[in-house]
Amino acid sequence: MEYLPQFLTVASIHLLAVISPGPDFIMITRNTLVYSRKTGIYSAVGLGLGIGVHVAYSLLGIGLIISKSIFLFTVIKFIGAGYLFYIGYKSITSKKSQLHIKNEDKKEDISKVNAIKIGFITNVTNPKVTLFFLALFTQVIHPTTPFPVQLLYGVEMMVATGLWFTLVAIMFSHHVIKKGFEKVAHIAEKTMGAILIALGIKLALSTAK
Repeated sequence: MEYLPQFLTVASIHLLAVISPGPDFIMITRNTLVYSRKTGIYSAVGLGLGIGVHVAYSLLGIGLIISKSIFLFTVIKFIGAGYLFYIGYKSITSKKSQLHIKNEDKKEDISKVNAIKIGFITNVTNPKVTLFFLALFTQVIHPTTPFPVQLLYGVEMMVATGLWFTLVAIMFSHHVIKKGFEKVAHIAEKTMGAILIALGIKLALSTAK
C-alpha cells in the first residue's frame, strides 16, 4: 500500500500518453481496417512488447545515456522515421484490389508474427517514447522505489498499452465501421499512409529537448 499513490500516478500518466493520437494509434487503425481485427490485436501485442523494451533500458539507466547521446538519439530517430516512411509508402502505393475487406480471413492478411513485428518496431524506434520513459523513471518514480515495484510498474504499462490498442482494434473492426470503410478504402489507406509519412517527417525533425 505504501507505493499505491505512486503506482496510480504512473498508471494515469502512462494512460494519458497512450491514448494520445500518434504513430501507434495510426498503425493499429491502419492494420485493423486494411487487414483484420486479428492483425490489429496482434499489432497491439507488439506495441505492448515494445513498451517492455523501454521499461528494461529505463530500469538499467540506458535511457539516460540515449537521451544524452546525440548520435544514439539520432540513429534511433532516423530508424523510426524511416520505418514510418516505409509503411506510409506501402499504403500510398497499394493497389485498390488489395483493400477489399469482405471477411476476417482474406488471403492478403498478414501473419501474426508480422503483425507483432510491425507494432513492436513502431513503438521501439520512437525516440519520443524513450524520452517519456526517461522522464517517468527519473521525475515520477523515486530512485529509492524497490526494483520489484518498478518492474511491476513496467508490467502494468505493457499490459495497459496492449489492452488499450486491442480495444482500438476491436472498435475499428466493428462491422458498421468496416462497412463504411469499404466505400472509401482506397482513399482512406492512402490518407493513413500520408499521415504516417507526416509523422515520420515530424519524428525525423524532432530533437532530444
